[in-house]
Amino acid sequence: MLTLEQAANVASRLREQNKRIVTVNGSFDILHAGHLDQLEQAKGQGDVLFVGINTDVAIRQEKGSNRPIIAELPRIAMLAALTCVDYVVIMPGTYQAEPHSFLLPAIKPHVHVNGPDRGPVDTWTEWPVMQQLGIEGVTAVKHNDLSTSALLHKACKES
Repeated sequence: MLTLEQAANVASRLREQNKRIVTVNGSFDILHAGHLDQLEQAKGQGDVLFVGINTDVAIRQEKGSNRPIIAELPRIAMLAALTCVDYVVIMPGTYQAEPHSFLLPAIKPHVHVNGPDRGPVDTWTEWPVMQQLGIEGVTAVKHNDLSTSALLHKACKES
């Protein structure tokens, strides 16, 4: 796990080593196969994968008082344990402000990856910052029907 400042320093050193840096971000609440698939696709876009993770406060403000289901530190630990993830970075901004306010300007990746639910690359909220920083956008292909919201809905329905 890295702070934003630490991540910026590590990314700078990696660029000096000509490593291709990739970012992906999200809440990653109740880590599931859909997340893993997107993370593996993101890692396939370069040499080093930084995963930006929303804070508990940001998720709660966006998704309601019952979220996240899994707190920040355990979510970070689970992501950090995955072989496809090189670094996990806590994004300090609100849910709506990330990744474009802090994560992308700090790391300046070569590639940023989002899921297909975000629409075409040029409609992403982070697209203007990506253009300004010369970051390529890649949309991960969804191979399954999983999402945390869908899993929670199913669990509540079946209980």
